[in-house]
Amino acid sequence: MTEKQYQKPKGTADILPVNQPKWQQIQTAANKIFSHQYGFGKIETPVFENFELFSRSAGETSDVVSKEMYDFYDKGDRRIALRPEGTAGVVRAYVENKLYGPEYEKPVNLYYLESMYRYERPQSGRLREFHQLGVESFGSDSTKLDATQISMVLDFFEEVGLNRNQLMVSINSLGNSQSRDNYRQTLIEYLNQYKDKLSTDSLTRLENNPLRILDSKDPDDIEIVKNAPSILDSLDEESRIRFEQVQADLQNLNIPYQIDSNLVRGLDYYNHTIFEIVSDSKELGSASTIAGGGRYNGMVQDFGGPETPAIGFAIGLERLLTLMPEVENKDTLDVYIVKADEQADDLIMSLGYKLRKQFNLSVQMDYNNRSLKSQFKSADRLKAKFTIIIGNDELASNSISIKNMDSGQQIQVSLHDIKKENFEV
Repeated sequence: MTEKQYQKPKGTADILPVNQPKWQQIQTAANKIFSHQYGFGKIETPVFENFELFSRSAGETSDVVSKEMYDFYDKGDRRIALRPEGTAGVVRAYVENKLYGPEYEKPVNLYYLESMYRYERPQSGRLREFHQLGVESFGSDSTKLDATQISMVLDFFEEVGLNRNQLMVSINSLGNSQSRDNYRQTLIEYLNQYKDKLSTDSLTRLENNPLRILDSKDPDDIEIVKNAPSILDSLDEESRIRFEQVQADLQNLNIPYQIDSNLVRGLDYYNHTIFEIVSDSKELGSASTIAGGGRYNGMVQDFGGPETPAIGFAIGLERLLTLMPEVENKDTLDVYIVKADEQADDLIMSLGYKLRKQFNLSVQMDYNNRSLKSQFKSADRLKAKFTIIIGNDELASNSISIKNMDSGQQIQVSLHDIKKENFEV
């Protein structure tokens, strides 16, 4: 009887070396755009937090909390949750570490690249363990910061090779708390007419979180909300003027956009400006959201900090990877050391160490006493720029043969006279 073959849990993925060039490009682009060009510092938060952190921020009735959260009680009987999104943990870190203090420049700009966890049906570009790249800004209520973040995410997408002409910015305003409360009541009155046609999920949301019904994927719900009142009609004067200024700021940056009055985002903490970046690339089959975010001006105060305006967005990286063009692996091998005699083992080990340490070269060698033919095949497969051949003759003369694999030129060099110039193409 054979032993059980283990497999990764459903909804997870192995990121193999062949997949790494795209991931490395994402990290490089994030550092260039977010950190260097826009001045965002990187932050990392724990992979798990207290359950209440997410239930308070996302909302008890949100799908994230009610259906998708990976939560459990630990050995100390504490209720713990794997992070389902990045904002709550970053806000908690901002408050706990007093980043609102006078010694910190405002706004405090942070970005993260971390794994997230949600129990949902795995599908293309959507996993149970997935990765998000996101940013958060604390301490400025300026509409120009709203427009700057939208500009920043577009710059990032362009940096990783996406066609900007295939991206559309959708924006909406949820207004301030008074505007949202007014709209909530108006929406409930409208939806009550269709209680017998709403999906089970939407009936549950009707009293607790009716705005989420606007984001329902149920076909009957979609038809009902087509004629729902627009939240933009419920904005008070302050919220309306603010939304108009956001549009003016986007126009000033020459960023095309569309207003989507049904755009609500999936979490309860948003207010005022919300936005999504939608791609019409054929790789995703249809128009699909690849980034989204908005303002959440009340959360810092809810978490015990001072009243602080905030805005952020997140990018789902698994979905982004399907859109990115192929990336050439530029980590080519400098030297492959070919062993022509087993007695050369000690010399090969010490030589490899010297080439790596002294000349900063990438070096590989054979450890399994394979034939010369097999070793040269490995050098070709690894696209080695040079091979070094060491056998009886080289041991006797205390020298090595260096072969340029591109030109075929081969030179003999004393072990004491090796220079980095010997390995320059």
